[in-house]
Amino acid sequence: MDLEAIKRAKQGDVDEIGKLVQENMNSLYKVAFSILKNEDEIYDAISSTTVIVFEKIASLRQEEFFKTWLTRILINECYKIYNQNKKIVYLENNQNLDQMKHIDTYSEVNIKELLKKINKDLREIVILYYIEDFSVKEIARIIEIPEGTVKSRLSRARKELEQILTKDENTERRDLNG
Repeated sequence: MDLEAIKRAKQGDVDEIGKLVQENMNSLYKVAFSILKNEDEIYDAISSTTVIVFEKIASLRQEEFFKTWLTRILINECYKIYNQNKKIVYLENNQNLDQMKHIDTYSEVNIKELLKKINKDLREIVILYYIEDFSVKEIARIIEIPEGTVKSRLSRARKELEQILTKDENTERRDLNG
């Protein structure tokens, strides 16, 4: 991350703010996808986050934590949308996964399907840790939970994923054996 660009953005350089948000767009999409499943909601959350970044960039205390700050804003916006819409049932929820093929990290359908099967809180941690390469400390700061909680959720996620994979493998064997 270019700290000088972040400093210029904090001083009100609108072009730099736009570039910084654009540089993080794939990451924002993946994190939003871990919480929201509807494409329109994902883009609404990213749009709201962008507006907040433009309005509040000057309040960023430490430039080196820009991505953490940005991700925290996005997560807050996602949960606002999630809580507003949790009673709505979407009929096209499987179509949303197909639209993610343009993101290289998620190009394997198996990964997307696997992530869908685990708890939302665990899915969020898995994406931040394994796909976005945030450290346990950074995730704790982003989600505002203790580091120990992040570690225990990662452990639970690994166990859940292992159980799902083992179950799927056993199902495949039964299907092949008739």
